[in-house]
Order: sequence, then structure tokens, then C-alpha cells
Amino acid sequence: MSNPVLAEVLRGPLVESVHRGAVAVADADGAAMLAVGDTAKPVFPRSAVKALQAVALVETGAADRYALTDEELALACASHSGEPAHIAGVERMLAKAGLDAAALRCGAHWPISQPAAAALARTGASAPSALHNNCSGKHAGFLCLACAEGLDPADYVRPQHPVQRAVRAVLEDFSGAVLGEDVCAIDGCSVPTWAVPLDKLARAFAKFGTGHGVSRDRAAACARLSAACAQQPWFVAGSGRFCTAIMELFGARVFVKTGAEGVYCGALPELGLGIAVKCDDGAGRAAEAVMAGLIARFLPLKPAEQEALGHFMRPVLRNWNGFEVGALRLTQAVA
Repeated sequence: MSNPVLAEVLRGPLVESVHRGAVAVADADGAAMLAVGDTAKPVFPRSAVKALQAVALVETGAADRYALTDEELALACASHSGEPAHIAGVERMLAKAGLDAAALRCGAHWPISQPAAAALARTGASAPSALHNNCSGKHAGFLCLACAEGLDPADYVRPQHPVQRAVRAVLEDFSGAVLGEDVCAIDGCSVPTWAVPLDKLARAFAKFGTGHGVSRDRAAACARLSAACAQQPWFVAGSGRFCTAIMELFGARVFVKTGAEGVYCGALPELGLGIAVKCDDGAGRAAEAVMAGLIARFLPLKPAEQEALGHFMRPVLRNWNGFEVGALRLTQAVA
């Protein structure tokens, strides 16, 4: 049985295409506040769980050992755009651990930011470095953890490396899922990615946002990472990015994080809720609108917040001349 339509794409007055998917909203005990579609099916959260992947960096004391700033902790949770300040921040993180870009095993791609990519090309660079990978901040966090714990950083991306075993343990603790080899794959940045049922991902982010149901040290690590992202949301994503815009708008009231292939996760700490979204076709534009709609559905909003959020819930589609040609709208399943 297919998942329901979460969003429709209009061209003129007609529906041109649709985005199906599933949505889970839950509290830290796993009680469902909203379940749309197949929320029990495991999905790869990819980059949506970077904040959870950074928990061990803080709770072990590695972040304190290297005096990581809020900017740097936000980068450890980030899918950054590769803008100059992002690159400089990752370089600082590596330097604090006595490393440089050669230690990164995330691979290289051109910056997500088109202006940053164009500026890099104008320097005469024939290719980007691993620093420009949107996951380089997360990898710098892994390397800081490895060095602080006296571990060999050379193979930190392997599933059996102690760093990745620590990450896996955190994901199991927060989600309540058993993450066996049957649900393990390799992410775009070469670290393991574990498929987790959507409803358990929502529970994991409720626990992340509230600290409920985890140890005191783990809860403190979550609070520190959440605060860093709320204080420095630009370092979580970048200029013109949804995650940055939403956290700039709401501050500590909302945590959101994009993942690849139409996944978004988030937390509404004051309500004790976690959110997980998966669009079947992998469409990020639909997942962003759905996440905005869920925030509007659950979080009490001021008129200015409602207006600002509406632009993300009902984005206008324009052609190359800038003419308005359509829109994306949410269905009753999530609106």
C-alpha cells in the first residue's frame, strides 16, 4: 500500500506532480502524536542525524579538550554550503586536534553554495578539496573524538572503528532500534548509515530536544549541541538554506536538520516532540514544505512567525524569467 500524497505541485491551475511520503511525530516515550503513511518502515536518515552523531564528541569531553566553540559544534552537526567561513571553521577544528585536511575521509565535492563554488573556480582551482564537502564538519568532529580518545584517526570511517561504534550506540539509545548489519549501508561521505524506522527517528529527536530518557551526561551533550545550533544556525547549513532560516526564525524553539533523499528530522523542545519526514521520491523541496507545515501545526506561532513560515509551506515556483508559474501546496494529510 503506497504512502499518501503529502504535497502537490501546481503549474497554473492544474496539479503537475505529487510527492508521496510518510511523517511521524512522537514524544520521548515513543507515543505517536501524528503518524501518516508507513512510519514503521526503516529509512536511511543520512545527514538528518548529524546532531546525534556529534553527541559522543561532547559527552566524552573531547569538545572541551579542544575548546570547540559554538560555531565549531554547529559545524559538527552541519551539512554546510562550503562558504568561506564554513571552510575556515573546519580547518580550525582540525588544527585543534593537530590535523589538517589530509586527515578527512569524506571525499570532495564542489560547494553547495553556487556563489562559493564560482568563487572557488575563479581562484583557478581545478577541483574542490574535502574541506568543501558538506560533511567535513561532521568528519572533523569524528577526528577530534578519535584524537581525544587516543585512537588511530586513519580509519575513523570504518563501521568497526570505535568512533563509529560509539555513534551506533548513541543512535540505538535514542531511537530504541536495534541496528544490525542488515540495516547498515555506506553514506555519501563514507561513514556508516543505519536505517531506522521513521517513528523511532521521531522519538530519537524528541529525546534529543528534551534530554528525557537518556543519561545525565548525554542529556547535557544534547542541550549543548542544541544551544550551539540555535546560536549559530548559519554554520548548520548556510546562506539561503532552509535549516538556517528556520532556526534563525525560531531560535531554541525549533531544531531542524536535512538529510539526503527527502528526509528531514527535527525537534520542538518546548512541546517535547520529535519529527521525522521521508518523501518517497527523495524530493527535498517537498520535505522542507512538509516540515514547515508540521511546525505550524504543532507550535504556537506569533503572526509574524506564521507569515514567515507560510513562505516555506507554500513556496511559489518561478521560471527562468522570474515569472510565477505555479506553487507547491501541502495536502490535508499534513497541513
